[in-house]
Amino acid sequence: MNLTQKIAQTAEQIGQKLSETEEMLITAESCTGGLIGATCTEIAGSSQWFYGGIISYDNEAKKRLLQVKEKTLISEGAVSTATVEQMCQGALQHGGDISIAVSGIAGPAGGSIEKPVGTVVIGCMHKNVEPKVATFHFDGDRLQIRQQAVFKALEMVLTLLENRK
Repeated sequence: MNLTQKIAQTAEQIGQKLSETEEMLITAESCTGGLIGATCTEIAGSSQWFYGGIISYDNEAKKRLLQVKEKTLISEGAVSTATVEQMCQGALQHGGDISIAVSGIAGPAGGSIEKPVGTVVIGCMHKNVEPKVATFHFDGDRLQIRQQAVFKALEMVLTLLENRK
């Protein structure tokens, strides 16, 4: 099974689980630019479990739409655990029960020694529970990095759903 098929299969599993619990997913995407939302809406009936998404590519959008603190963006950067935690929390203020947030450096430019191209921070949060956030380092070109980020983000949501009480 290739990555595209794994992405689709994981999204379908998320849809089934969210439909069973009558919960909604909301996304806050930066480097993936709406690819998670597009993946979810490829599935017939996703309006039953996919609330919508916010594409906050620019830092100003992160501040205005997701209430990411300017102080966090200055001290930690857009690609950081603190920023992604705030993106998760900010998304849930718009609606939904579970949020997924992604911020990263897809390249080919924009990387640094501390945060090279392929660095992606992904967070997942059920409302009223602390977000789970992890940093990943993906290889490949821009498209490959973004696809890997989509898969890992969906995988995190599925894990959250499977491990709840």
